[in-house]
Amino acid sequence: MTMAWWTALAGGVLIGLSATLLLWLNGRVAGVSGIIGGVVFRVRGDVAWRAAFLVGLVLAAGLYMALVPGAPQPRAGFPPLALVAAGLLVGFGTSMGNGCTSGHGVCGIGRLSTRSIVAVVTFMATAVATTFVVHHLGSWT
Repeated sequence: MTMAWWTALAGGVLIGLSATLLLWLNGRVAGVSGIIGGVVFRVRGDVAWRAAFLVGLVLAAGLYMALVPGAPQPRAGFPPLALVAAGLLVGFGTSMGNGCTSGHGVCGIGRLSTRSIVAVVTFMATAVATTFVVHHLGSWT
């Protein structure tokens, strides 16, 4: 399942373009956890663009998986309890880090924010450690 280099490039360009447009047109940073938080904990007059952004994320991923031959598909057979635990841990981490990988990684580093650079280094170190534990010590790989 080797994807062409241009698919990664196109994805990066689209992410950067969407983050830039959201900042220019709406004055908002494209941090997905904050966008979801604004839908869950509604702020009057600030839900429509957030919902549209989230629907666009899901639709774009679905279209990509449906239309691009060899596109990565979700992994089947992963324990549902592990998925719930992972989701809760990510939510807790974004709360502690005052933002998520998209907000810090795409927008914060683009603005040369020291706090975002430290956050991304922490995210990446945690991801490497988690991958090691799951693949080498876990029983569900």
